[in-house]
Amino acid sequence: MSLNILLLEDVHASATPILQTIRGAEIVRLKHAPDAAELKSLLAGVSVVGLRSRTALTREVLASAPQLRAIGAYCTGTNNIDLKAAAEQGVAVFNGPFSNTRSVAELVIGHAIHLLRRVPERHAAARRGQWLKDSRGSNEIRGKTLGIVGYGKIGTQTGLLAEAIGMRVIYHDIEARLPLGNASAVASLEALLHEADVVTLHVPQTERTRHLIDAERLAQMKPDAVLINLARGHAVDIDALHAALGTGRLRGAALDVFPVEPASSAAVFESPLRELDNVILTPHVGGSTIEAQHNLGIEVSEKLRDFLMLGAVRGSVNLPEVSVGALRSPARLVHIHRDQPGVMSQLNGALAAAGINVSHLHLETQGGFGVAVIDVNRQLDAATLAAVSGVAGTVRAFTALSVP
Repeated sequence: MSLNILLLEDVHASATPILQTIRGAEIVRLKHAPDAAELKSLLAGVSVVGLRSRTALTREVLASAPQLRAIGAYCTGTNNIDLKAAAEQGVAVFNGPFSNTRSVAELVIGHAIHLLRRVPERHAAARRGQWLKDSRGSNEIRGKTLGIVGYGKIGTQTGLLAEAIGMRVIYHDIEARLPLGNASAVASLEALLHEADVVTLHVPQTERTRHLIDAERLAQMKPDAVLINLARGHAVDIDALHAALGTGRLRGAALDVFPVEPASSAAVFESPLRELDNVILTPHVGGSTIEAQHNLGIEVSEKLRDFLMLGAVRGSVNLPEVSVGALRSPARLVHIHRDQPGVMSQLNGALAAAGINVSHLHLETQGGFGVAVIDVNRQLDAATLAAVSGVAGTVRAFTALSVP
C-alpha cells in the first residue's frame, strides 16, 4: 500500500531521506506554491503534504483532501494553515520552531548594527551619488541596550548574541521567563520602550499582538532608537511607523514581515516605507538560510515519520502531545477523537467485540481533542477498523505503519 507525500515550495532535500523511511512512501516534489484550485487537485489521494509559508491550507482546501493525515510546515509559523479545521479532520500539523532560531537571531543583530551606524541612509545616498562620510548619528553597538519583546526561543538566542558583542539586554514577556546570561526582565512593555536603544519584536500572531507597536508605543520609545520586526507583520502599525521615521522621531527600522506580503516573487511589493532611506526592508527571509532550511527538513520530517510510523504526536501545533516508544505488540491503533464522555468505553468495547486485547494504552486530551495510541495483540482487519472508526466522537482512526 502506497502512502503519497506531496512536498511543495521546494522543501529542502534533507527531508527526503527521512520521509523515504516511511513504509510505502511515494514522494512528489514541486517548487511552487499552488493556488487553491490547483491545490485541491494536487491533494487528491495525498496522505502527507509538506509546505512552507506561501501555500494556504484553508478549511475549503482541507475539505477536498479526505485522505490527508498530516501536514508538515517546514517553517516556524503556521498562519497559512487552518489549524482548527485540520484538527476537526484528524490531520496533525507539525512545524519546526527550533531550526531557524539562529538564522533569525543573527539577522536581528546584523540589522541592529547597520541601523545604529546609519548604514541604510548612507547606502541609499551612495547609490544616488552622494558621499555622506561623517560620524553624525553613528554609534557602536557596544554598551547599548537591546529590548526584546517576546522572550521565547528566538528572543533568548538573540539576547545571548547581543551580550556577546557587548550589549545590555532587557526583555518583556506576558509569561514568566527564566533569563539567560545577564538579561533582565522589565515589568511592562512601556518600561522596555523607555529604556531600549534597539527594540526587537519576537511575538506570535494573536489579536493581542495586532498593532502592538502603534503610534502611542512609538512615542514611548527613546528618541533616536531603532525598531526591528522579524516576527509577525501585523505587530506594527505601518502608517504610524512611517510617520515616526519620517519626522526623525526614530533613527531607523528594519522589517522582514509585513501585514500584506506578495504571493510570489513576480508580484509587486507595496509599502509606504519604500520611500524612506532609514529603513531596511527584507522579503520575509529571517529564517531563509541554507542551514535553517536543512535543519527544518530534518526536524519536521522526523515528526511526520514518528507520527505515521509510531503514532507519536511530538510537537504538533493542533493536537495533544503523545509520547510513545517503539512498538512491542503485533499492532498499534491511533485513534483521534473529540474529547467527550464515553469515547474510550465505546472504543474498548469495539476492540473487545472483535476479540482484540489491549496491551498498552497512551491517552492525552487537549483543546477539545483526544489522541489514544493503543497497542493490541493482533492486526486490525478492515471490519474492526471500521468499527472503531464508527465510535461516537471519532475523528480519524488508523494503524501505525511500523507494523509489518
